[in-house]
Amino acid sequence: MSKINIIYLLPEMKGASGGAKVIYNHSLILNTLNKRTESCVVHLKKKLSYKFELSLAKKIKFLNKKIGGWDGRKMKVSNNFLPDNNWYNDKIKIIKNLKFNNDKDFIIIPEIFAHFAEELEFKKKGIKYGIFVQGSFHMGSSENFNKIKSSYENANLIISTSSYSLNFIKSLFPKCKKNILKVNLSVNTIINKNLKKNYITCMPRKLPSHFFLLQFYLQNKIPNNWKIDIIDNVSKKELLNKLKRSKLFLSFSHFEGFGLPPLEAALTGNKVIGYIGGGGKEYWKKPIFNEIEYGEISKFGNTILKEIDTYDNNWIKKTEATRNHLAKKYSIISERKSLIDLSNKIIKLFK
Repeated sequence: MSKINIIYLLPEMKGASGGAKVIYNHSLILNTLNKRTESCVVHLKKKLSYKFELSLAKKIKFLNKKIGGWDGRKMKVSNNFLPDNNWYNDKIKIIKNLKFNNDKDFIIIPEIFAHFAEELEFKKKGIKYGIFVQGSFHMGSSENFNKIKSSYENANLIISTSSYSLNFIKSLFPKCKKNILKVNLSVNTIINKNLKKNYITCMPRKLPSHFFLLQFYLQNKIPNNWKIDIIDNVSKKELLNKLKRSKLFLSFSHFEGFGLPPLEAALTGNKVIGYIGGGGKEYWKKPIFNEIEYGEISKFGNTILKEIDTYDNNWIKKTEATRNHLAKKYSIISERKSLIDLSNKIIKLFK
């Protein structure tokens, strides 16, 4: 039997998002599991005529027609695109065509492209596919709900890293329950308490107005020997270095299926303060995580000041057991085990 090819679809993007990083990593791991499967990634972009159509519709509200989500029939393969070298592993296989072989290709579509399965007639053509839902908040990928519903209910598998998202799917599409599969992701755990400085890190890109208000509240209150370090558009190495040296991390998670940055911060020895954002509920536990209700700027600021004032240099040691539990749950071993399960389920679909 020839190898089954597990093909991930992704949009081309200037820098890899959290969801794209997970997909690249999963594809890489799937290529090392067994002799029965291999994996690759296809990057898609809008056709030039489609870009013009969207731009025109946006400017003049063409025929009063609302355009929600992208149209799978008006996308094409990105032939010259490679992800940012700071995040891309050159061992990941990238292909540049959408000619699928029904006898050996299994397509995994991200939730933002879910409706493509209906638009590209995967079921009618006999193409086996799964939908990878990393964030249930992004499931409304088209204004045509029936397209989305049909795409999910005809999927051979629905995959997610998030328990929060899986529960959402079960509630929205009860018929899909039997095809749902939880897979894991992994997070680096690197801590050296001697590297810790009086730094507060954060990634406020999704909620800049909240960060502005918080910064305004803190500007005459925060001690001069503490600094806020904004993390944005940095390499993987620089991100890890910043998290390793900071003591506090501010979470501005907003409509997250999982919310990776707060967990990365926690497992590099930070106390995390801020918003759960939805999916973070599955790992958000005290004493490492301190939840702030959305928009409670004064409470957010006062909690930061309290943590600065009472910061215990032995805190990392005291929370070691809790962090070790999280590290085990989101380890490479756990991730690999779940992907073995995924590959086995895909293999069975071709028997």
